[in-house]
Amino acid sequence: MSFESELKKGRFAVGQCTKCNRVSWPPSESCNNCFGEMVQRPVKEPGTIIECSAIDGKAFAMAEFEGVIRILGSIPEKNLEPGHKVKITRCGFDQTPKFTFALI
Repeated sequence: MSFESELKKGRFAVGQCTKCNRVSWPPSESCNNCFGEMVQRPVKEPGTIIECSAIDGKAFAMAEFEGVIRILGSIPEKNLEPGHKVKITRCGFDQTPKFTFALI
């Protein structure tokens, strides 16, 4: 199970070290702290909007999950502000990771 294979199945998983328990971001084969083995697990939600913007009627947000994981995704809602809580409603992988958020 890898980051890309999970995204292709529509699941966002992050690596967590089996030795020191640290979450590794960006995805890695081994822990960037102790070089231990990584296991994939679902990301914990909700996330928090850090930055948001809109162009041509489409809104985008940078959201932070678990205090260390920052990802960019589209979001259908308007009137976004940093600090709003979001969940991941869709994810996938088509040459690059793709995420869609919704306010909660």
